Amino acid sequence: MRKLVPIVVLIAAGAVAGVLYVRGRQRPTYYTGFVEGEERVIRSEVTGRVRAIRFAEGDAVPAGAVIAVLDDDDISARIASKRQELAVLDADIQTQAERLELVERTWKRDVSARQAELRQAQSAADLAERTLTRERDLAKTGATTAQLLDDNRARRDQARTGVDRARELLARSEAEERSITVARHELEAARAKRALATAQLNELEVVHGKYTIGAPQVPTSVQTQYIWPGELAQPGAAIVAVLDPSDKYVQIYLPASDMSRLHLGQPVDIELDSRPGVRIPGEISFIADQANFTPEKIETRSDRVGQVYRAKVRILREAERLQPGAEGNVYLRADGTSAPPA
Repeated sequence: MRKLVPIVVLIAAGAVAGVLYVRGRQRPTYYTGFVEGEERVIRSEVTGRVRAIRFAEGDAVPAGAVIAVLDDDDISARIASKRQELAVLDADIQTQAERLELVERTWKRDVSARQAELRQAQSAADLAERTLTRERDLAKTGATTAQLLDDNRARRDQARTGVDRARELLARSEAEERSITVARHELEAARAKRALATAQLNELEVVHGKYTIGAPQVPTSVQTQYIWPGELAQPGAAIVAVLDPSDKYVQIYLPASDMSRLHLGQPVDIELDSRPGVRIPGEISFIADQANFTPEKIETRSDRVGQVYRAKVRILREAERLQPGAEGNVYLRADGTSAPPA
């Protein structure tokens, strides 16, 4: 009987160990992490002295609200100067366009008149030439006098001179078209200059808008204020850091041995130490591609390993009620069902 006692003890111990092992295997796997938020740092895009910061640390910021205002006196003066330049250009363009229209209309009328004068002078010259020809024929037969022949020859020569003068006047009128072409080019250059000034004004107005620094288009809260009124903000300088209360996650570290069990979009349950027994639904939204050494403050139920993978678990419900820094556990749900309501 004494020999059987150690055997019985060993069997009992093995059974207990087996039961504990099975129970341990049945426990849900979880990872410890902290609630964090996606901070957005609002930065200045221009150089300017800070006039006002509308929201302090801890303040709730409505969507699209103005967070900060920079001194815009210099850019406002440049905009006013450019608008004045545009006004002057507009007046010059209008004057040039009216002058060009008047010159073109006068030129066309003058050319038409000179062309009519040339046609009339040409007709008179043709008539004088025919009359002189008849007088020559009559002079050969003795039916006219030498005086009449000389008179007709003089009228013919005078008519030819009239044609030459009409042609010269027409040529001068037509030559005025060159000055009209020059005026057109000047008007086009003025319009191009106005287009450039307009583009410059638009660019200045875009820059001017950056002197008013707005919040994201979602409600947020100020976490950190980096600059105060009176200080000079440079391009890229941080103004405030804001947090979207509805956009929070739990950052955890996954052992390499568990990577085969996890994937993006996998449903999980989150239980915070401050709310024991309450499960909040979440899903794995990020898993790092490269491993890193296990942080000292992170503990898991499974055996620790030398390297882990950083992961983010997006909180799908009640994120606004959870404070950053709260510690809790992330439980895997193999069946993918949703968590029970809180």
